[in-house]
Amino acid sequence: IIYLLIINLITLIVFSLDKLKAKNNKWRISENILLLFSILGGSSGALVAMVLFKHKTNKLKFTIPIPLTFIIHRILEIYIFNYLK
Repeated sequence: IIYLLIINLITLIVFSLDKLKAKNNKWRISENILLLFSILGGSSGALVAMVLFKHKTNKLKFTIPIPLTFIIHRILEIYIFNYLK
């Protein structure tokens, strides 16, 4: 649980930094890095950042994989916490 809290917080911060950099026309964080954080467990943080900061919401590369990853993570959590005790 601690890992999930940390990775989601980091993912939220990375997405928000990328949004800030985009607004200021600065060097950006790679889209693949943003997706990697989501896949590694940060899908909740990514989804919150997308909605909160309206970041990457028009990119098909994010609007399908991030919610799908979120759903997969929730299913895995339910399985792990209920059936692997």
